[in-house]
Amino acid sequence: MEHIEMSGQEVKRLEVLRQVSDGVLSQVQAARVLHVTVRQVRRLQRRYEESGVRGLVSRRRGKPSNRRFPEVYKEEVLVRLRECYADFGPTLAAEYLQGEGLRVSKETLRGWMMEEGLWQASKGRRVCLHPPRPRRPRCGELVQIDGSPHDWFEGRGQRCTLIAFIDDATSRVMHLHFAPVESTQAYLTALQDYITKHGRPAALYSDRHGIFTKHDPEDGEPTQFQRALDTLEIAGIQALTPQAKGRVERLFQTLQDRLVKALRLAGIDNMAAANTLLDDYIVAHNARFAVAPADDTDAHAPYDGDAQHLARICAIHHHRKLTKDLVLSFNRQRYILQTGGQPRYALRGESVTVVVYPDQRIELLHDKEILSFKVFDVAQEPKPPVDDKTLNTRVDHVLKARSWSSKSRPAPNHPWRRHPGPPLSGSGQLATP
Repeated sequence: MEHIEMSGQEVKRLEVLRQVSDGVLSQVQAARVLHVTVRQVRRLQRRYEESGVRGLVSRRRGKPSNRRFPEVYKEEVLVRLRECYADFGPTLAAEYLQGEGLRVSKETLRGWMMEEGLWQASKGRRVCLHPPRPRRPRCGELVQIDGSPHDWFEGRGQRCTLIAFIDDATSRVMHLHFAPVESTQAYLTALQDYITKHGRPAALYSDRHGIFTKHDPEDGEPTQFQRALDTLEIAGIQALTPQAKGRVERLFQTLQDRLVKALRLAGIDNMAAANTLLDDYIVAHNARFAVAPADDTDAHAPYDGDAQHLARICAIHHHRKLTKDLVLSFNRQRYILQTGGQPRYALRGESVTVVVYPDQRIELLHDKEILSFKVFDVAQEPKPPVDDKTLNTRVDHVLKARSWSSKSRPAPNHPWRRHPGPPLSGSGQLATP
């Protein structure tokens, strides 16, 4: 007996055409069952009567597609892929290849990469344990913020942190910038840039780090970031779980793949050059991933103050009291008020706000009055506070500055062995003096 392989659709056609041949169904009824035209049923019936079951089998089966790429073109794509995009995913690699004039779909490229061993098939989707939350309808109603410490330059430069603001309604990246560490000042600088470009959002959605909220119920003093949001009339909301602000978390997964490779291809190895690249990158990223909001109305409120006032809000504020001599101490320095020859006895014992700008410039405020002052002591370098977000950076600086003695040297496999230190012998071990 002859074995003929048929698809499910071809088997269904065989059953229907047999009924047509037996007079059970008309050609019109068969066309409705098979969802084809009556003319197509006539063609199929004619082929069935001439060749039997084999006439219903597709004549293209087992033959290469007429739309396949030539082998020469496939090899050209794979050569370029191995040279520049060997560690790229199929989707990202297809986008970069298209920019070079090598057009190939991501699924075709995925198959080629799997054949070459450059890509592995996914093991399947994980079960979603967190139900999705509907997007906010308007742009600017809710903006998710977070920072991602990562080796963004893949060892070519110093590790740093990427601060990101992403809109909940549209998935538009509203702000990106690299900072040395994830600190309060980094977020305040990002907030200042955001408001300058887009206006004041209704709410910012963050995690529960000490930058954004106090964890001591008896401490009613707001954090520096909370103080800035309250002044600007922006609501600060803290998520209870990372999954609750999944939009910004998934953004970092994308950026740690796509942005890292963009920085590599551009030959960038420092934060200044990377921040220059980000403006164009944000435009391209939003064109690729942003969606339209349910409501086209912009929820951002305009900021009516001047740039200097906004910079003052987004600086670090400290409160100190003046002595009877109109002197205050801050960061192990004494500041003496200059009264211009006029007695200011009313300021004795008053609280003064010390405003520290990102460039370490100092400003003294009493209510809204800017006070003149002079520094009495020799300037000393301030010691920044250490928390879980800045600890690794501080330790990195300590290890880089450390001079290893003969009794205290890192092990041969220590990660800091790649930094300048004691010379190595020919065998790869530390040379003994």
